[in-house]
Amino acid sequence: MLKSTWQSLKSTWKVYGALAAMEPKLFLAYRIWVWMEFIVQIVAMTTFVYFWRAVYQNTSTLSGLSLTQTLNYVLLAQILAPVIGTRLIFAMGYGMREGMIGIELLRPVDFQARYYVEALTDVVVASITKVPLVLLAVLLFGLHLPADMLTWGAFAVSLFLGFTVIFFFDWILACLAFYTTEVWGWSVLRYGFGLFFSGALVPLDMMPDWLRTLTSALPFVQSLYVPVSLLSGITPVSEAPRLWLVQLVWLVCMALASRLVFRRAVRAVTVQGG
Repeated sequence: MLKSTWQSLKSTWKVYGALAAMEPKLFLAYRIWVWMEFIVQIVAMTTFVYFWRAVYQNTSTLSGLSLTQTLNYVLLAQILAPVIGTRLIFAMGYGMREGMIGIELLRPVDFQARYYVEALTDVVVASITKVPLVLLAVLLFGLHLPADMLTWGAFAVSLFLGFTVIFFFDWILACLAFYTTEVWGWSVLRYGFGLFFSGALVPLDMMPDWLRTLTSALPFVQSLYVPVSLLSGITPVSEAPRLWLVQLVWLVCMALASRLVFRRAVRAVTVQGG
């Protein structure tokens, strides 16, 4: 019994390990996009830095945040926002349009787990590619990174939980591809909402109370604001256990909902062309 279980785990590890190994190769094959994103992010960070410096010109704090805290948060948010983004809606829509979804569903691997492994590997690879950008932010824009490992550990756990939450949320949205033949508009709408409600543009601390309450009720904040606020020093590390618990609750709820929605949506699969 034990040997059979071990062989099964070993076989599963090989399958998903092979899927994960494909992602770095895709990054290398399409590295032109990595360089384009790198340039765009430098321009965006430069714009944000000068904008916030102008805002703070006649004041020392805004909503209890100093200029240093705000710049730290905004720079880190701009660096990490593309990292935690998923391509699920595009991938599902493409699969439906090209007729590949039928083949994908017939493969002897869990459909959702396969996409999760690939997306998680993307996060790891993308994080590595952001190291030069972080160094530039430190040298050019005065980004301050924490020196203690406790903060980095709290950030890493929170980033992992937050990414998983948003993956399951995006999975629910991606299931809409089973009911339509085009997801471009839907994906753009999701991107816009995620950009604002995740805190990628403005720290949640500066939002009006009613808007902050609304934002906190959405899953986007778990993916970006929570981990970035820990790393930037806005949220003390002592708050990490409470934040992790909230993220775990979100994770469980989104995971269960995503499985239920998928089971329902997959019944509506129609491969274009026949």
